Amino acid sequence: MNSSRVACVIVATLSATFVTGCRRPQQPDPALGVEYEAISLLGDTLRRPVLEAGARERMQAQMVAARMDMAARPDDPDALIWFGRRLAYLGRYVEAIRTFSDGIQRFPDDPRMYRHRGHRYISVRQLDEAIADFTRAAELMAGRPDEVEPDGQPNARNVPIGSLQSNVWYHLALAHYLKGDWDAAARAARLGIQVSNNPDRLVSQTHWLYMALRRVGRATEAAAALEPIRDGFDIIENESYYRLVKLYKTGVPASVVDSVLTTIPVSSSDASFAYGIANWALYNGDTTRAVRAFEQILKGGSWASFGYIAAEANLARHHGQRR
Repeated sequence: MNSSRVACVIVATLSATFVTGCRRPQQPDPALGVEYEAISLLGDTLRRPVLEAGARERMQAQMVAARMDMAARPDDPDALIWFGRRLAYLGRYVEAIRTFSDGIQRFPDDPRMYRHRGHRYISVRQLDEAIADFTRAAELMAGRPDEVEPDGQPNARNVPIGSLQSNVWYHLALAHYLKGDWDAAARAARLGIQVSNNPDRLVSQTHWLYMALRRVGRATEAAAALEPIRDGFDIIENESYYRLVKLYKTGVPASVVDSVLTTIPVSSSDASFAYGIANWALYNGDTTRAVRAFEQILKGGSWASFGYIAAEANLARHHGQRR
């Protein structure tokens, strides 16, 4: 893992947002030359992801253009949101959080500010703050029509699959899941399914719903949640989630679980798929194999991906001897 261990002891009173016995360092300040973006749930310093040179140059140019646009349109919330998003794509999560915090001060009734800041709070493992932001976003967007959320890094078809409401519920479900609050995660995921209007959103929301229900022991209800999943869905982005929910319906072969132990994921989609398979082993009683798979996921280094964070949270709970 591309990080260095922070000296601490993981004990049974482990929190989902920090490790008891470790003093959480102050928020990293890029202006002071701090090299890390976050502290993991296992006490590791997480350094800014290294991007391929061409992608980094392209996203850096996009960020600079967004900053200039924000300066030219200081009263436009869209300009501020895009600057924050462009910072985050570069792995500059702390700066992105500060940008969205400024947006909340200036546009306090805009749920998008909370939605985007909450997302980046998940990236830096500040889960309580993320839950508070998504909860506030849900309050602000209640009764309003949904809106398509444009992609900052478009998919191959250049077709946005997300909306404000579906993203708020998706990320709220995820944040509760990472905290180990399975019931709250399931409730948020069900609300996300209600506003999912394409197969990509349906399979991603169903994935976290199914896993939350399995972790709380509601296997029959979890199986029922998979009933809307069909072969032949036209999936644009979430192929890994689609593969997972179809495997959940048929059962995951031992050979697929074993493959996670022999392949180090290198991309966010790989980490998400590997996490789903490892978690299957866990809630089906194979704790030893599941822990080995979670550890393998962390070797992939995609520490901002949701599959990586979920594996990290599971290992933190395992070492703390908590469910």
